[in-house]
Amino acid sequence: MTAARSGPAFSVHDIPFSAYGSWFDISPVVAEKTYAEDLHLVSHQNGMHAVLRLVPLDAATGARAETGVQATPALLSWTGPAGRVDLAYQSPDTVRLRGSGLGFGVAAAAQALTPFSGTYFFHDPAADAYVFTSYETGRRYRVTVLAGTVADTAGAQALGSGDRGLVLAGEADGAWEIAIEELDTARPPYTPPAAFDAVVQSARDAFADFVDAVAPWRSSATPAAELAAYVVWSATVRPAGLVTRPAVLMSKHWMDKVWSWDHCFNALALAPGRPDLARDQFALPFDHQDDSGALPDSVTHSEVLHNFVKPPIHGWAFGHLRRRLPTALGQDELAEVYDRLRRWTDFWLTARRAPGAELAHYQHGNDSGWDNATTFDPERVVVTADLAAFLVLQLRELADLARELNRPDEARRWARAAEEMRTALFEQLWTEDRFVARGVATGDTWSSSSLLDLMPVVLGEHLPGDVGSALADRIKAHLTPYGLATELTTSPHYLADGYWRGPIWAPVTVLIEDGLRRAGHHRLADEISARFRALCETHGFAENFDALTGTGLRDRAYTWTASSYLLLAEAHELRRGAHRT
Repeated sequence: MTAARSGPAFSVHDIPFSAYGSWFDISPVVAEKTYAEDLHLVSHQNGMHAVLRLVPLDAATGARAETGVQATPALLSWTGPAGRVDLAYQSPDTVRLRGSGLGFGVAAAAQALTPFSGTYFFHDPAADAYVFTSYETGRRYRVTVLAGTVADTAGAQALGSGDRGLVLAGEADGAWEIAIEELDTARPPYTPPAAFDAVVQSARDAFADFVDAVAPWRSSATPAAELAAYVVWSATVRPAGLVTRPAVLMSKHWMDKVWSWDHCFNALALAPGRPDLARDQFALPFDHQDDSGALPDSVTHSEVLHNFVKPPIHGWAFGHLRRRLPTALGQDELAEVYDRLRRWTDFWLTARRAPGAELAHYQHGNDSGWDNATTFDPERVVVTADLAAFLVLQLRELADLARELNRPDEARRWARAAEEMRTALFEQLWTEDRFVARGVATGDTWSSSSLLDLMPVVLGEHLPGDVGSALADRIKAHLTPYGLATELTTSPHYLADGYWRGPIWAPVTVLIEDGLRRAGHHRLADEISARFRALCETHGFAENFDALTGTGLRDRAYTWTASSYLLLAEAHELRRGAHRT
């Protein structure tokens, strides 16, 4: 086991310990922004639920032992003066634990409130194992003792409130070992397929293979690449419930869904090294496209939400995805994507255009992905420049796809629609040096201090030169030492932890950096990339960041942030390599 393949160390307070394919993690996060004293087995099926509490115990007194926790991608360890406990994933639904010198408690995380809720606990004589059945997750968690003894149990077969669980004690040498499985109903008694050290080595190799695939370009100049890869790898779940494909959740903390624009950044980061997984990320929300052509707001194990949509960045994303895949897509797959993008675009051109309107509108800030941006303060049903710009790119991508599919009439129609929307964008929303938003109900127009107003920079090479320069100048005003503030820091509406009213966000960074680069503003694009990469290398992969301090905010293990770092770091390394040659 070489140190080079052990992977980066990290804090489970910030990043859950998990493995590719698993629907559960080991973490102190037991609810939204709620951290427990002990680590828990936390499930993400039927929502986020802390199922089991895992507690190292003093072997002599049975009290909670004072331990520290260390984690690398393959091994989680509690260590203290009296001994240690190690935990590793054997498979997506099974973890192995081994202890020496310490006892260990496995208990239901929460007491049942009624005889028909919470967790039921019993000894299963058929498997000679202890079983926790979780009402919240709809799953069973089976504990099989492989070495050591059960020193105590509590609450076996009990109904209603009360503690439930078991305490492990070591053999004469103080050692014990157990397996914990997540299962649906029943399976044969557990038999270990390999020794504990072999389980750790297998997990270590699995992660090392993943990072070698997605970040072969990494170097000392991109020091957070392996940790970014771990955030993505460990947040990936196998197909289950309404998740139709292997899916990278946004997090295995409380943001445990796939939102219908977040997925694009994960797809792009994975494309060169894990192309099948990348295509699955792009396709997943489209598996739940409704009859109107709309994508859902979000998808998770047992819930698909349609109350809002997300911005149509998918034409932009698919164009980049195709260029990043190692092999070209076949005609059948191109035709399927074309049909899905066509329906998604038609939704915006019909359901989201008022009668006689040339430009589409959002119905709420949530539709834009910028939930509470100040652009939406005057009104919520709003025509915005970012939406028009995204649709221009999506229409152009449809035209390109139609040409590749030998559908010339459709290609001409999409190209014409793209140019008509581009013209309407500038005629209706550009005023000398800035874009404005327009209320659909009132016709009033306004500008704001939100970076959202500058997002048409994504048009890149399709911007007139003076417009691109004006947007670049305004973008510079949003640039702090850590990256792009989503609200000007001088604005009276700026909030340090104000979601889209100030903090730095990864997807905005990638979209703007790409647009500036394609518009020829390479120096500014380089600076934005460098500051965001340094932010992640210092402060991790949070959902968003304080624009003035760099502090990570909200969910601290967000995959689109990790994927955005991988995208920008890879591009930086490729530019460095080109410069050296």
